[in-house]
Amino acid sequence: MPWRSTVVVTAFVLVGSQFAARGQEGERAALDPFARVLLLLAGALLLWRKRYPVAVVFGTAGAVMLYLGAGYPYGPVLLTVALACFSAIVAGHRWAAWAAMGTLWAGHALVAHWLYQWLPPSGDSAASWGEEIVVATWVVAIAAVSELFRIRREQWVRERAERAEAARRRADAERLRIAQELHDVLAHSISVINVQAGVGLALLDSDPEQARTALTTIKAQSKEALGEVRQVLDTLRAPGDAPRAPAPGLDRLPELVEQAASAGLTVDVEGAPPRLAPGTDLAAFRIVQEALTNVVRHSGSRHARVRLAHDADVLRLRVDDDGPATGADAGGSGNGLAGMRERAAALGGTIEAGPRPDGGFRVLAVLPLTASAEVEEDR
Repeated sequence: MPWRSTVVVTAFVLVGSQFAARGQEGERAALDPFARVLLLLAGALLLWRKRYPVAVVFGTAGAVMLYLGAGYPYGPVLLTVALACFSAIVAGHRWAAWAAMGTLWAGHALVAHWLYQWLPPSGDSAASWGEEIVVATWVVAIAAVSELFRIRREQWVRERAERAEAARRRADAERLRIAQELHDVLAHSISVINVQAGVGLALLDSDPEQARTALTTIKAQSKEALGEVRQVLDTLRAPGDAPRAPAPGLDRLPELVEQAASAGLTVDVEGAPPRLAPGTDLAAFRIVQEALTNVVRHSGSRHARVRLAHDADVLRLRVDDDGPATGADAGGSGNGLAGMRERAAALGGTIEAGPRPDGGFRVLAVLPLTASAEVEEDR
């Protein structure tokens, strides 16, 4: 309960009404115990203005109407109705607040222009309509200020919800990006490790030296994979910090070729990439990495071709193998292809992946270079 503010308002109303009574002595009825009970009641009702705003606004309006109808002095008692009206409108009970304020004004007009003859103080005359206009203006002003505050409060709540939703979307996008990075890193590395482990097991007895070479490749590949996974996870532990190592790009394409060769896949590279923005460079690298991983895992071909071509607007990456497919997931798993498409789509590019008429498989990525050029100009 808002008891502190209620105590302050009630004390102000009691003290202020005492001063108002002195200023209106002879014009209005003097304060008596009943008047003070009404003042205390109007103030005490404010304790429940947040829990029961409708009941409080009608209760304070009734207490004030009774106070004024008894001929007691005008004064800060009207503040209790204003505060109750404000709380009701902010809580969303607009019509209740307007009805209570309208009822108070109508009751005051009825007393001031008709019932005054039978109510104290004796000898009182009818109030002027100018006075009623002032009272009506006061009522409308209180309600209007409350409405403005309510609108601003709703806007603030809506903006806060939108900011929270935007933050959730950014967090979801970041989780998706990290999931894609981990998938690409682990899928490629584990594929190479799987192939080399098979080679090592097959040659363990007949050719120990070759088996040792396979184990050495497994060790190097797993170390590299752990380093990349650690780099990705560092962004979770310290979001917003600069990465400790640069993100991979097409400048590491020779490493991919070497890793593919260790898995028994010969890769021919044709063309050279232009200077790329970091995001485009990373996406291009991961697309080629995923495409070569799929060749190792799902194709019977031991030969693949990577072709890089570009003009002023786009970079084209094409990865071909000669097949045939060795399983139901020809060309790659759904997650891998979906990840490639999401990376390309995030940059405004496209991915086409599917079997070739001659039995092989092709991945064709088209990535725009506009963002790359803008980044280079900013530098």
